[in-house]
Amino acid sequence: MGLRGPRAKKSIPSPEGGSIKKPDWRAKGLSRAARVIRFIEGLKITAGIHAGRRFKLRPWQKEIIRGIYRTNKAGKRIVRQALFTVPRKNGKTQLAAGLALAHLCGPEAEARGQVFSAAADRAQAALLFSEMKAMILADPELSERIIIREFHKTLEDQETGSMYAALSSDANTKHGLSASFVVYDELAQAPNRTLYDVLATSTAARAEPLFVVISTQSPDPNHVMSELVDYGQRVLAGEVDDPAFHATIYAAPEDADPWDEAVWHACNPALGDFRSLDEMRTFAAMARRIGAKEAAFRALYLNQRVDADERYISTVDWLACRGEIDLEALRGRPCYAGLDLSSTTDLTALVLLFPENGGAVLPFFWLPGENLQDREDKDKAPYLLWRRQGHLETHPGRAVDKHAVALRLAELSAMYDLRAIAYDRWRMADLQKILSDEGIELPLEGHGQGFKDMAPALEAFESRLLSKALRHNNPLLTLCAANAVVDKDAAGNRKLNKARSFTRIDGLVALVMACAMAARVPDPIKYDFSLPIAIND
Repeated sequence: MGLRGPRAKKSIPSPEGGSIKKPDWRAKGLSRAARVIRFIEGLKITAGIHAGRRFKLRPWQKEIIRGIYRTNKAGKRIVRQALFTVPRKNGKTQLAAGLALAHLCGPEAEARGQVFSAAADRAQAALLFSEMKAMILADPELSERIIIREFHKTLEDQETGSMYAALSSDANTKHGLSASFVVYDELAQAPNRTLYDVLATSTAARAEPLFVVISTQSPDPNHVMSELVDYGQRVLAGEVDDPAFHATIYAAPEDADPWDEAVWHACNPALGDFRSLDEMRTFAAMARRIGAKEAAFRALYLNQRVDADERYISTVDWLACRGEIDLEALRGRPCYAGLDLSSTTDLTALVLLFPENGGAVLPFFWLPGENLQDREDKDKAPYLLWRRQGHLETHPGRAVDKHAVALRLAELSAMYDLRAIAYDRWRMADLQKILSDEGIELPLEGHGQGFKDMAPALEAFESRLLSKALRHNNPLLTLCAANAVVDKDAAGNRKLNKARSFTRIDGLVALVMACAMAARVPDPIKYDFSLPIAIND
């Protein structure tokens, strides 16, 4: 049963005593952005020490709204998609609720509009609904015209016929929607991009649709949130001309001092205002003393692309080694390889390392072609896209084609000066027989996966990673690096642990073994990492 009117819930008393008149967003001569600003400032804060007072948008919030609701000469809104990424506790949810209400029953409402908020799960989806409901019940005009259906988390405006619904990625279906406005809250927490893609394609029937993403960053460089942030940065830098996309990015640079309060203020626009500076100082002091909390501080308080979990590789260190690979410059050059041959149905990885070419990394991956969509859903990785882009090889059937792997190894050994191939001895017998039958001779060397062999291999890999003596540019390899965790024995030796890792790490295992092979050879050459080929003194 729906709730309607102020009797549905006791309204929040206003400390303003009714002396401050509600802003009139219907006044003539206002721009579209000005109407949205006035509408939101006519709503009331519903929690905290300022409960009952009307919103007072800050200059930086107004700047965001003006950017999103700018118009062309015909008065049509130019922006169709907007990104707002900022650290936690900077008022994302309240701003998102205000914008959703503006499209449901305010200046941006249209006849029988469909307004949606999206989130990773039902609990997160309910937060924005609860905020909107509280704002409605605090406003006599809105509470009279809007029907609230608590159980289904929906709102209906009786004047425009527009409706609002809270959606989550674990709901049964979202197809068949015709969205006029969508706000995705904390997209970075989404387990996959399915809900995002469905909603992004649900606006085609609307004249002026708008999709707004309001979220902190994702630590996963392959996540759809990271894709949007990277695109937004290119738009802001002028590298991409896309007036329909508006980006507001508050994040500390990767090389910024995380303990510098000037850095905090630069990426937290509400800090010292409605975002507590004292609380941030308290957590920062703890994070400096407890290393495990530093990642959480940088991810949630500085909005950096780092993982709050204790994963093996720092995202910052890994991305610092990302760069273009000049394939022609690698022909005939010395290289070392690692081969992680999977079971019949898992990911097989081969990684070549070219020490004399700036540490260029050339990876190859194989998966069975059958049920690739199911594997994509399970691993939360866009395998179908990566196959189209040439990052992943598949062949018909339910098993990795070891014959295809053998032929690829032969091709690479003819193309490059392949000096050693480290391999995991497990499951290698079948491939070795194929190589023998085909008359393919390769410099194969068995490599253990226990503490004894992997501990020095990890040290060799880390030495290259931290000195930026690696150059990689493959999203599947980046996925493997982001997923890895390590085990330690009593003596402090380490090894990669596939069982405890988040998903696939086979590419990183192969790269680590390749680094171990390269470390056996004295390397007196110094590198200019801005060039694809090494230069001597």
